[in-house]
Amino acid sequence: MKEIHLKFNQYQFPKSLNDYFSIELKCAEIFMKNIFCVLLISMVTPVLAQTKLEKAITNLENNYEQEKVYLLTDKSQYAAGDKIWFKSFVFDGYNRSALSTTLFVELYNSDKKLIDWKTVLLTNGEGSGDFQLKEDLPEQVYFVRAYTPYMTNFNEDFQIVKTLPVYNPNSTESLVISKSSDWSAKVFPEGGTFINGMPTKFAVRLSANSLPENWTGKIIDVQNPKTPLTTFKSFDKNVASFTITPASGKKYQAVIQDNAGKSQTIDLPQAADSGLNVEIHSSKEGIKYSLKGVNLKQQLQGYKIIGLINNHLAYRANINHLTNEASSLIPTKISNGANGVLQLAVFDEQDNLVAQRLCFIKPGDLKVEKAEIIAQSLKQTPRSFNSIDLSPESYFKNYTVVVSEDDGSQTPDEENILSALWLTGDFTSKIDSPAQYFSKNANTEALDALLISENWKRFDWNSVLSGTAPTIKTQSQQYLSYRVKPIKNNALLINSDVNLVLQLGKNQPAFNQFKTDQNGYVYLNNLNNDEPVNVSLFVNSDNKESGNDNLFLTVEPLINPSEFKGNFPGTKYTLVKAAKNKTLPPAISRAINTQKNYKKIEGNDIQIQEVALVGKKKDPKEELDKQLSTGMFSSVNSTVFDFVNEDQHAAGYTNILDWLQGKAAGLTFQRNNSGINVPYIRGQQAKLYLDEVLTDPTMISSMPVNNIAMVKIIKGSGLIGDAVAIYTMKGNMKSKTKVKEEPKNNSAIIKGYDKPSEFLVEMIDEDAPAKIENDTRETLYWNPNLFDSDYVPPRIKFFNNDSAKQYKVLIISFDEDDHLLFDQQILK
Repeated sequence: MKEIHLKFNQYQFPKSLNDYFSIELKCAEIFMKNIFCVLLISMVTPVLAQTKLEKAITNLENNYEQEKVYLLTDKSQYAAGDKIWFKSFVFDGYNRSALSTTLFVELYNSDKKLIDWKTVLLTNGEGSGDFQLKEDLPEQVYFVRAYTPYMTNFNEDFQIVKTLPVYNPNSTESLVISKSSDWSAKVFPEGGTFINGMPTKFAVRLSANSLPENWTGKIIDVQNPKTPLTTFKSFDKNVASFTITPASGKKYQAVIQDNAGKSQTIDLPQAADSGLNVEIHSSKEGIKYSLKGVNLKQQLQGYKIIGLINNHLAYRANINHLTNEASSLIPTKISNGANGVLQLAVFDEQDNLVAQRLCFIKPGDLKVEKAEIIAQSLKQTPRSFNSIDLSPESYFKNYTVVVSEDDGSQTPDEENILSALWLTGDFTSKIDSPAQYFSKNANTEALDALLISENWKRFDWNSVLSGTAPTIKTQSQQYLSYRVKPIKNNALLINSDVNLVLQLGKNQPAFNQFKTDQNGYVYLNNLNNDEPVNVSLFVNSDNKESGNDNLFLTVEPLINPSEFKGNFPGTKYTLVKAAKNKTLPPAISRAINTQKNYKKIEGNDIQIQEVALVGKKKDPKEELDKQLSTGMFSSVNSTVFDFVNEDQHAAGYTNILDWLQGKAAGLTFQRNNSGINVPYIRGQQAKLYLDEVLTDPTMISSMPVNNIAMVKIIKGSGLIGDAVAIYTMKGNMKSKTKVKEEPKNNSAIIKGYDKPSEFLVEMIDEDAPAKIENDTRETLYWNPNLFDSDYVPPRIKFFNNDSAKQYKVLIISFDEDDHLLFDQQILK
């Protein structure tokens, strides 16, 4: 066998073809039969005519840059009424992406109905947020979809869709794990070729929503089925492998049987009489490949070996002599020593693809840093204060940290950031428990078999060789951009000077002059705001109110969420009719109890506020309440907003529901399919009244805020329960809001990014006025952005619940060079 000794250029992303070394093989004969190959290395110089393959590589590097997302949630299952905390990581290849600053995260039910969505700000490829689940959410599997606008240019299958089971004790159906054994199997020859007389390694891959725990198999000659040629056992639920040398004219089958007795027989491909056989072995030193040609006219002369990492050229070798065998070791320096998937492709003298194989770089030596803990104080005492200090002298400065109670079951995570980065982010087929391939005791043979059974589907070689490039309809943009259309006297203002006043939240307004384009538009680009921005149009720079009634303004975002056209992934769950005495998983029962505890604390806070008001003199707000509301809407457990006697600073808001966000404890909002905020009190949808007549959010959303006299939030007491009651102006009432702040047609609101909620780390105190008998929190600490400042040790601080004896701590971070820190420990 001819051995190819390679020298190479150290690989750094991204590179153009001219940045690589050209490798040319020349052979000389020594002592008649002994032949060896020497690689002569010369720098690539610009050429007038590229080959088809060279053009294809240039096409890949210039046009196929793509992103992927990993979404971390604080738990793997939820109860209706819970809050889902999530942290997103967006990658461009194996580095955090600098392409996108915006991520859409959407929550769907199993019928593909959009329940809620968030627009998440990405900083260095990272962002966070949360979803508040309604308490009446039906029990079923829900799906979280995450994608950047730039990702919509490519196959939708590469967008992450995360499966989350949600339980509800009041649902008429129950989620159970399916016991179906309906699986299917396929076999994949290494390199994609199967040639007579050549030993060939095969991967066996099972697929199903729920895979059998273990399975075995045998290979038989169809003409002599009683005598197995070889046998194999599954490495895990996904894969197994075997090696067979085919004989001419023979037909082979694989017979696979699972632990429950189900079997399936599948045909191996028919072996060819000629072609290329590929063998690859991956180790700490690098990737060793061997090529053997069988009955090829020109043997391997003119063949090229191409190695790609994330669609970028990392390795290339040409065979320029007559030989039927060649081999070489590809050192790990092609990836700077980092881990990842190398796509090896072999082309013939006509630049036709003849074999391809995926392999993992350094599978037994993961380049992952661990957290440096310099101090810790952990107790098993219920409700005790605990802390973990990280080193301030580390290269890592920003951390994502989750601390939860560990129940001692030692159940491994099904997925993590490693499996998303190196596997599931790039492969669309379902992989059962992909995190296992990067665990402490991972089976490298299993990972190799898995990659034999996979193809790199982010591009197709035939399309790339033909010069096809993806159509980029949505360009990557910095932050959020909007198109503003000013109208005066029902006419577009084309190529005209206009004056816009922008006000962020309660900050001072800023005056700006713009000129519309030939279509009558003004563009507001690269806005990075998580508070509403009020945009107002004026006719002149002195900002006078007169003459503005004939002005009209609309604002349209340039990037919007895209419709999900695909199908949700299959799951291991199925819905059955709930039993009379419905049984919930222990973690869900604990979650429901935690929700009740938080309601007790919130109710206690309200009672304290009410007690503080007792004995005070009547004020104008009380008089307005008596004037507008009847006895049915009277309640001691209510919050009143007076727009007649007080300036509520509601100017600039398009409707009262937007203004109410964050104004009252326990009152939250969720957007419906029309984009209108719907009020919820303590997780339950609140009734909505207009002048004490039951109404819907659509009616309220179209009402000018300056027509509202009073808003009353009623919490679970009185005759009507949880409710938001809105009262309009009567008689000679006038709004206290300043006239110059009243919204008109010349104003619009830009919402911006969704601001993440704050995760409360305060304990449920034993001495709290509302005593909590049983603290059952599972997630004890959630911080998507724990940072180091001025060499003060980053401190993880949390309070124990009533039962935790040990803690599961997850820490993720990246340094400035995108080296990954991933540390998951059980601490006591």
